[in-house]
Amino acid sequence: MSAKDRLNRLLSLLSPEDSFAILINPDPDAMASALALKRLMWGRVKKVGIYRVTSISRPDNMAMVRLLRIPMKPLRELRSEHFNKYAIVDNQPSHHEGFQNREYSIVIDHHPKDPHTHATFLDIREEYGATSTILYEYLKAAKIKPSKKLATALFYGIKTDTKDLISSGQESDIKAFKDLALYADKGALKNIESSELTKQTLLTFKRALENMRFLRDTVFIYIDQCRRPDDLVIIADFFVKVVEVNWAIVAGTHGEKLIVILRYFGTRGDAGKKAKALFEPLGASAGGHKTAARAELNLQVLKSHFGEHLNLERFLIRLLRTGKIPEG
Repeated sequence: MSAKDRLNRLLSLLSPEDSFAILINPDPDAMASALALKRLMWGRVKKVGIYRVTSISRPDNMAMVRLLRIPMKPLRELRSEHFNKYAIVDNQPSHHEGFQNREYSIVIDHHPKDPHTHATFLDIREEYGATSTILYEYLKAAKIKPSKKLATALFYGIKTDTKDLISSGQESDIKAFKDLALYADKGALKNIESSELTKQTLLTFKRALENMRFLRDTVFIYIDQCRRPDDLVIIADFFVKVVEVNWAIVAGTHGEKLIVILRYFGTRGDAGKKAKALFEPLGASAGGHKTAARAELNLQVLKSHFGEHLNLERFLIRLLRTGKIPEG
């Protein structure tokens, strides 16, 4: 199907009577994609709101929101009586509990398709390195020149999700990246990228270095009561660069959740498939793609099955070593 045909199908779903809520898990690719979808809907629907299912704590993501003035609210502020249609970009309903129990008109994503994902308009392209690339192609087909703010967001979304086009960039991503570079605000990008670390992140890094364990080609790190879940992502991105490993798996508790971040740098493995295989049988919401994935589990559910005094670090090490759920 051509880009123009896809665009026409998407636009045919929009009505001046519609009010759309776009739901995202707010990383750069998702935020940029939501902005682009909102721009496509501009003038075609009554109202569009962007809602995030998780908080933002990474300094670089917070800088992106601030510098690019991304209009976004937490999911708890969504009033269902104000919206009659829902969309997801850069995710699918099974990826987070906040997405579930809704019917979606639009799902646009580049992660592997979950068999339970359904929508009136479904565009999932696993071969793409970023959802921002897909949304840029819609803008291009609609002959919409992105504003400097939108171009910067899309450029950064592609940059982060493809690791500077190294890990998963395809021809389409490269083309979009080059096009958007002409319009992006280089000063804003520099400020966003230089905002990654805080003192708290460094303290968490110290704990990570103390706790790291090597399991063959995997570095595993467990951090109990991590103050900022996004630090787990930064740590996983760092440790996957270690020459002797292909996998970096970083787990930590935050509130009533166990969060597991997977990063893979190799040819035969698949982080998304591994996250689903290991953690979905435990009741986790899990998803991702070949090089990056995430799983979130409810601690109380785990403890109800395996005991109140469950040693999570030992439990996870046994799970990773055997690929089977430990019996106790």
